[in-house]
Amino acid sequence: MPDLPERKVGIVACSGEEIAEGTVTRLAALEVLHERRRGETVTICLPLFLAGGAADRAFAKLHPTITVDGCEQRCAAHGTEKHSAKPAASIVVRELAAEHGIEGIDGRRCLNDAGRRAVELTAERLAALVDQVLGKEPRLEADVGVKEHAGSLEPSVVTCSCGSGVPVKVLEIGGRAVEVVALPLIFETLRERGGAHDESATSELMRMVKVYNYVPPEAEAAWRDVIVAQYLAHCERGESR
Repeated sequence: MPDLPERKVGIVACSGEEIAEGTVTRLAALEVLHERRRGETVTICLPLFLAGGAADRAFAKLHPTITVDGCEQRCAAHGTEKHSAKPAASIVVRELAAEHGIEGIDGRRCLNDAGRRAVELTAERLAALVDQVLGKEPRLEADVGVKEHAGSLEPSVVTCSCGSGVPVKVLEIGGRAVEVVALPLIFETLRERGGAHDESATSELMRMVKVYNYVPPEAEAAWRDVIVAQYLAHCERGESR
């Protein structure tokens, strides 16, 4: 008999770019995927899902899903139910934040303090729902090895149910948690070109970072310091292998 696929929970985050709560959904999903419930969850690309991605829709029909929406429009929840099956559970960040007295979430790219608290609250609720859906006893976060994502040196890869991945790191820049795209690829490309630690290499590094990320002009110095430190650590790890 063929082996049944391992039961996992698909996380469908709305990731709406027009509101800060959309950033909260994305970062909370990342935290659960890579830290709180690693190996028990996958992400489902909502745009691909809505556009007809066969692998994503098939996964959502065979496995339970949890949707995480930023606002009351519930795009992720409605889209999942329309094209696959009703989600096993749903979260709306604005409603959850209001329940816990979190107000003033702001910063679509760089979340403020309220936004960062909303990420942790949403990730905590999402992890608990994963346990519930999988029929497991609720676990203390210390039992599953939750790590602080700020300043992490290890790349986080958003793994989709279709098997694709987008490298993403969450770094603390200027006192804020910032989602930075494609850093491992940028670092390795520059290192293979023989990029040394000098002003020319730093300028090229920041140019490449800006191709994939919006760097606010007023925060560029802070970005430069953090990105350069991350690049040097990447090179040191590569040379030690």
